[in-house]
Amino acid sequence: MEYLLGRLARVEARVRRAVAARRAVDPEADDPFRGLYLSDEAVQRILDGPGADSVPWPEPVDLPGPDAYGGAEAEESRLYGVQQGFGLLELDTELLLIALAPDLDRRFEQLYGYLNDDVTRRRPTVGLALGLCGVPAVSAAARARLAPEGPLLRGGLLIVEEAERPFLGRSLRVPDRVAGHLLGDDAADPALMDVLRWADGKPLPEAVAGDLPARLGRALVNASSPVYLREPAGGAARELAADALAATGRGALLLDLGRLAGRTDAAALVAAAGREAALGGAGLVAGPVEALREHLGVLRELTGLRVPVLLTGQAGWDPEWSDRTPLLVETGRIGAAARAELWRSVLGGGVGPSVAAFVLTPGQMRRAAKAARQQALLAGGTVGEPELLRGARAQNTSGLERLARRIRPSVGWDDLVLPPAVLGQLHELAARARHRDRVLGDWGMRPGGGRGRGVMALFAGDSGTGKTMSAEVIAGELGLDLYTVDLATVVDKYVGETEKNLERIFTEAAGVNGVLLFDEADAVFGKRSEVKDAHDRYANVESAYLLQRMETFDGLAVLATNLRANLDEAFTRRLDLVVDFPLPDEAQRLALWDRALGRVLPRGDDLDLPFCARAFDLAGGDIRSAAVTAAYLSAAASRPLTMPDLVTAISREYRKLGRLCLASEFGPWHPWTR
Repeated sequence: MEYLLGRLARVEARVRRAVAARRAVDPEADDPFRGLYLSDEAVQRILDGPGADSVPWPEPVDLPGPDAYGGAEAEESRLYGVQQGFGLLELDTELLLIALAPDLDRRFEQLYGYLNDDVTRRRPTVGLALGLCGVPAVSAAARARLAPEGPLLRGGLLIVEEAERPFLGRSLRVPDRVAGHLLGDDAADPALMDVLRWADGKPLPEAVAGDLPARLGRALVNASSPVYLREPAGGAARELAADALAATGRGALLLDLGRLAGRTDAAALVAAAGREAALGGAGLVAGPVEALREHLGVLRELTGLRVPVLLTGQAGWDPEWSDRTPLLVETGRIGAAARAELWRSVLGGGVGPSVAAFVLTPGQMRRAAKAARQQALLAGGTVGEPELLRGARAQNTSGLERLARRIRPSVGWDDLVLPPAVLGQLHELAARARHRDRVLGDWGMRPGGGRGRGVMALFAGDSGTGKTMSAEVIAGELGLDLYTVDLATVVDKYVGETEKNLERIFTEAAGVNGVLLFDEADAVFGKRSEVKDAHDRYANVESAYLLQRMETFDGLAVLATNLRANLDEAFTRRLDLVVDFPLPDEAQRLALWDRALGRVLPRGDDLDLPFCARAFDLAGGDIRSAAVTAAYLSAAASRPLTMPDLVTAISREYRKLGRLCLASEFGPWHPWTR
């Protein structure tokens, strides 16, 4: 403050000299209505004046350097920091102080009104500010300091208002945020509250970051800005960028481009964010860059800022996005060991395999840990695997829910009634999903070709054999949600639209920790056929697109079909597992009947479940439907479930399936089929 007030004292001395000089030649100085009208004498004096300015300014003076105000003491002041951070000349600093004076001392309002010869104009004009600096109003170099590309306006330190007025008559104003900063206020611009925040300053573990922050820091010192860090889903590009800025001695301000893209004042907010970074001696870390695909003007404004700008995103860099060529950096994937180290740094301890399988960014891990602690407080216990799983699932975005139906798993392995071989394949699928980071990442077992780390399986079998329930069990085993793709949102009669819808689903699914289920997959993943007309060609294009997209998919997907023969053979090679679901045998049907009826529904003494399992060749889904129908019959009669209720429900399932209710099958219970 001492440095700032010292310089303002010099501004006051100049204003005093200018006022004294004006009063010495102004016969109307004591007129109480001065500034509200022009008398004939005043008009004649203007006509007889020396030229562009009628104000007898003081003699031009040499603008002082920082040493004139205290040397080392000056360098510790915020004003000196602004000079250095924004590249201001001494003339720029004087103009800034002249415009700032009314915000710090109300006397300057009246003095400027007097010098402007207009009591309603209480801020300095361009002509007045140049005159107080002893600079001719016709100096092109001086006027350029107040041009849009000058450091004062470009940096947002000064605003030239009233563009409709002649240049010399336009008012100068210092934004409140700049004035507040010079006075010691560190609160960010309120307009940026929703899109900008400081990084937490916690460095990444060395196992995750390696030497990349140090190398990036050296590049930033050599003025390599902007930088674009491209990351896969669940990457740590933002944290790496913040660590690189820390290596240069700068803080990091995080700019959320996803929220910024929807704002009508996005360009102004970018400029304000750049000013905030320069005021704080920080750099900007902005992402995801793909959010500004449709707002190239805003993106060019961002890359043109005169502070270090590090962009993050998952898309490839398009040269049309910016006139400045960025330094391109591929951050790579986080392996299983590095991810475990991240969890230890966040929690102070390790996590179970289910939580470790989640693909989360370091920021999402911290939020998941916080959510888990809150859940533990609610339950009155300590943070365990269930709380961490719930916190990790809470980090999923809602984008995929617009394209698929979200199912929270409510069944487990004990609810499945399947042959041991099929159960073994399902356990293998869960193991593949849990350990894919280690096998495909750390061990590099799927090299080349731009292949993703996805796990894809085909569940094939008749309707009702347990395909969808098995997918739900897999999701529950991994602590994930199940997303069932709604074919109504995918298939489109217009050429190319189906592929676009599928691309949106795959893109959203890659950023979500969940299991993607394509039920009735043969409707989308059908066979390619011989091309006889345009319809065949475009149908084949759809299948070819899916074949390519499956190669690069990073998530976990299950294709379910009861018409395996209709799937293209080329899909089989790209599948990790093919699980065939057979119809249940008698022992399995008995277990299915028992579980479908549950433990709460009251059962009558005449129930003969072994007879039902032996006599009726039904799939698990049909058995469940019959059990629900029988329960309704029992509830309507207000009595325990009886065998006639069950036989009646079975007969209705037979008719739904188009089967005859033969006496040879129903035996003594055949009369109840009517």
